[in-house]
Amino acid sequence: MTGALLVERVRRDLEVVAQGGLDLDTYLAESLASLQRVVPVDAVCLATVDPSTRILTSTRKYGDLRGRDERDHDWGLIEYGVAEETAFVRMDDAGVRAVGMDQVTGGAVETSTRIGELIKPHYGYGDELRTLLVDRDHLWGAVAMFRATDSRPFDADEVDFLASLSPVLGQGVRTGLLASLAASAPIDSPAGPAVVIIGDDDSVVQVNAGADRWLAELVQGSAGAAASGIVGSLVGAARRFARGEACQPPRARVRTTSGMWLVLHATPLSPRNGSTGEVVVTIEEARPPEIVPLVVAAFGLTARERDVTALVLQGLDTKEIGAMLHLSAWTIQDHLKSIFEKASVRSRRELIARIYFDQYVPRMGREVGPSGWFAG
Repeated sequence: MTGALLVERVRRDLEVVAQGGLDLDTYLAESLASLQRVVPVDAVCLATVDPSTRILTSTRKYGDLRGRDERDHDWGLIEYGVAEETAFVRMDDAGVRAVGMDQVTGGAVETSTRIGELIKPHYGYGDELRTLLVDRDHLWGAVAMFRATDSRPFDADEVDFLASLSPVLGQGVRTGLLASLAASAPIDSPAGPAVVIIGDDDSVVQVNAGADRWLAELVQGSAGAAASGIVGSLVGAARRFARGEACQPPRARVRTTSGMWLVLHATPLSPRNGSTGEVVVTIEEARPPEIVPLVVAAFGLTARERDVTALVLQGLDTKEIGAMLHLSAWTIQDHLKSIFEKASVRSRRELIARIYFDQYVPRMGREVGPSGWFAG
């Protein structure tokens, strides 16, 4: 890695950018450009995840990987379907913030299923540096940086540097997630849930009307990759659930390119005709109770601020909130001031709109469709 002065300058630049309130795509482009001044790479893949379930919600690619999406489904199956210590979820469980694959395998990177069966033979990369993006004890995403087989492997200093940046990068992703509001003219949405059935051979067996439309909405930004990685992640995790290796079927709340929220979940189907690996993936619009916890978490509120916010959303005034929490009105006002600042609003009404209505207000007044939700 390069000199200490440049390293610290890049660190400061990244800290400033993370606090700049940038939308996610702008933030990622600027932060990755700064980072490569001290950690040069051939390609980068940035994943965001649902902080509650840690299931993939979007993928963005840079450098040599950009536009190469044909194996994303396979990546999702391996990342979430194979028990490997360097999988993002396993790293998070172990409290590991960054790993260099050459370093952790002693040079035998092919012993990793991900590297040996996918990354090296299909992309030609000889090493991978994986970093978790963790802020306030929540995993918001992860970044995988790659070097070609004819480049030097990532060294210990580079791995340690990326590990130290985990909370900084996590903060930028957390705040960038909500930096843009939903479009004022929402897209036409399918009537009812969209369904995709994946066979045991990983082929698409059946798709209902509207599924393709929602899947296209999951491609985010100019660097966004196809939704096949998200589907593969859900399928891989669902098969682990079917094998008894996970406690619950996978589920993720995903923000679309137009700013709306969807809920994706996958369930293994009962065996039939000798088939044991079929999975049904369901996509539907999220309801407010499903999104409010994620939005509040993205604001970075303290536990007490979350309590106050929950009561504000219930319509309680300052006196009533104070009585419920056994706090003075002055203390409640102090909490509200902090909440407003973190949410970039100036009043309770704006706070409620920011948390609750940014994707729903544009639909008010429209007819309710067969699903019980706003029609397109």
